[in-house]
Amino acid sequence: MTEDLIIRKTGRVGHISLNRPKVIHSLNLDMCLGITEALQAWRDDDEVEAVIIDHSEGRGFCAGGDIAMLRESGMADGKEGREFFYKEYQLNHLLFEYPKPVVAFMNGITMGGGVGISQPAKYRVATEYTRFAMPETGIGLFPDVGGGWYLSRLEGRLGQFLALTGARLDGAECKEVGLATHYLESAVLEEAKQRISEKPDRIEGILGQLSGNIPEARITKNLDKIDKFFASDRFEDILAALEADDGEWAAKERDTLGTKSPQTCKVALRQLQEGAAMESFADEMRNEYRIGYHVLVMHDFLEGVRALIVDKDNDPKWNPPTPEEVTTDWIDNIFAPLPADEEWKPL
Repeated sequence: MTEDLIIRKTGRVGHISLNRPKVIHSLNLDMCLGITEALQAWRDDDEVEAVIIDHSEGRGFCAGGDIAMLRESGMADGKEGREFFYKEYQLNHLLFEYPKPVVAFMNGITMGGGVGISQPAKYRVATEYTRFAMPETGIGLFPDVGGGWYLSRLEGRLGQFLALTGARLDGAECKEVGLATHYLESAVLEEAKQRISEKPDRIEGILGQLSGNIPEARITKNLDKIDKFFASDRFEDILAALEADDGEWAAKERDTLGTKSPQTCKVALRQLQEGAAMESFADEMRNEYRIGYHVLVMHDFLEGVRALIVDKDNDPKWNPPTPEEVTTDWIDNIFAPLPADEEWKPL
């Protein structure tokens, strides 16, 4: 068992704490396998009536996946990175289909892989420290771990906005738009966990009792603008709409999109469009694995991680450099089915 996880039974619940504080509990392969193993063991364990997922210490729940490993793998043959995606998506799907209630405490930074292990949970608890984002367009990846399912099911065009811009939502905003089911002050989290472990049949009531006053959700003021400017599934249309407006908000978002990978933005729009029509979460994960399989070894991901995480010059050179040069054929190839023996399958 990996030391990057703390796994135990507390009262009548199974309790998993992510334990890689130096990297904000970013998921690696061993963590994905360890969580999967625990969930499978508890599924048929009568002593475990619910599951809690949280983090041990530090300023975030989970900042994402093991990006450094993914880049190294992508620069080689991609094999290790693809295995990570495969197993991570199996974990995401296991959580989505899990028969016992799961409570995820999204306290602090919750991004990428952290979204993947919190959004499938029946209870998703945000706090004043929650910072939720899917920032993958900035590194040439794509909003994976089920992003095509969750984001496409938000009201209006908020999902497309979050996928393209990587905008961060706070805890109150997460609660308002449905990404969190409850909002608790961080001061009462330990009490919540203790009470849930004693009475896992009362989760809804416990979280309801401990919920305090929720601050104003600032995002609501911009939902009309988001629906208007991000209405199209064509990236060029969104950019044109923002450019045609002389308002401050539109200019800011246009500038933000100018820093993102055009390839990834087009991938994300198609991913959400297809995800909205998916009939099962397994279909979504199969689609995302195909995307990840291809994108992992492509220029924009390797360059995006170099610019933002390795060299930190924040000046990625995307290729193709403009949205117009990212053709439909280019995107079709990223979504292309894999050989039958390489396609993703659930556990």
